[in-house]
Amino acid sequence: MHSPASPTDVADESLLLRFAEGDMKAFESLYDRHEMGSWRFIFRSVRDRQVADDLLQDVWFAVARQAAAYQPRAKFRTWLFTMARNRVVDHFRASRDMQSLDAHDDADGQMASAFVAEPVANSGFGPVRQLESKQQALALLEAIETLPQEQREAFLLQAEAGLGVADIAEATGVSFETAKSRLRYARSHLRTLLWEFA
Repeated sequence: MHSPASPTDVADESLLLRFAEGDMKAFESLYDRHEMGSWRFIFRSVRDRQVADDLLQDVWFAVARQAAAYQPRAKFRTWLFTMARNRVVDHFRASRDMQSLDAHDDADGQMASAFVAEPVANSGFGPVRQLESKQQALALLEAIETLPQEQREAFLLQAEAGLGVADIAEATGVSFETAKSRLRYARSHLRTLLWEFA
């Protein structure tokens, strides 16, 4: 006789389908698994803690609203981060007066603290996982800021969401080769800048 699978053993897609049938604990498990990664992706995209909190709430409300219509053709993580990316894009479109990313006095401090306190997922990009100080975190932030927007987005989707190239391509609506190229250029550029800093 098999014992029921614990929430940690259940695939994300199954949890979402269970939530769509009314299982609130399934939603809580999904949220616990992905809340921090999705928040970090949004925060490091918008560089404002309050905006990130608001957008994160929007994303998870959307997950709850769209659960009944979800078809597990794409991985849940890809679906989730596509929604997160779309919220970020919508945020920047809505604020055409786009304040400079440096406009917030404490933005760099918040970002550096988040990088040091919450290491990014294994992105295959060694220096990111070896950040030891706020100074190093700030150097990385400055390097990321120099990336073209598409490369920065691809890098953050891998570093924060843990998405592979195919999933990044799907989330951003580009071909596999384009996503791969953006990621390669982003890594190369960041490596050069961080080695110069070191």
